Amino acid sequence: MVMDYEECYNIQKSNEVNFLPTNYLSRQPQVTAEARCRLVSWLIPVHRYFRLSFETCCLTVNIMDRFLSTTPVASDCFQLLGVTCLLIASKLVEVSSPQIKQLLALCCNAFTKNQMCNLECIILIRLNFRLSAPTLDFFLDHCINRRLAGSCKAEADPAGSKILAQTICELSLADYTFIKYPPSLLAQCAVSLAESLLDMEPTGDVQSGENSVDPALSKECADNLRLLVSLNQEVLQSTAQL
Repeated sequence: MVMDYEECYNIQKSNEVNFLPTNYLSRQPQVTAEARCRLVSWLIPVHRYFRLSFETCCLTVNIMDRFLSTTPVASDCFQLLGVTCLLIASKLVEVSSPQIKQLLALCCNAFTKNQMCNLECIILIRLNFRLSAPTLDFFLDHCINRRLAGSCKAEADPAGSKILAQTICELSLADYTFIKYPPSLLAQCAVSLAESLLDMEPTGDVQSGENSVDPALSKECADNLRLLVSLNQEVLQSTAQL
């Protein structure tokens, strides 16, 4: 039996709640929101350096956050956690993954291959091998495809809105404030904000399925994204020049 796209979306939408990280910083004595921001902001260009997909980047952050929800991590092992999660995510998504020695070199060889392999095993056990989380990238593609299908104007530019929306999503990945929002909601708000910034006609509901979103939570997410964008104008301007 072949599963159609809407059925796949509905399954991912219903599953996302099972892969949301908890508010873990209160249980992490050596990890702060600022340290997490620095690490994720470093991992984003690293994933580009290896020509990995945005799906891999999103899954990396999800695996890392869910592991941090279960296990305290020392500050001197935090970077190792980041690259190990990137390795795991790339194995799930990509045709070929970065080599361990390449990832360790980016950490100035501060860690060993055995340390990375041991941490990889610990992550898999802590997460019970539940790794295939519905990601921000999946829902972003869904929102853009819905917009493209519903667009009737020749001047509409879904590709441009996707680039900007993805940049907004990247900013949200690095900000601890946004871990509480489901990726489907973040994607929807990012696309709507991108359309607004590009002066595109709003598309209305770009999601489908039976699962409704709390309007208050949706407004809170949208407002926080607008604030995030206002604080990162340089990043948005560089995106607009691409």
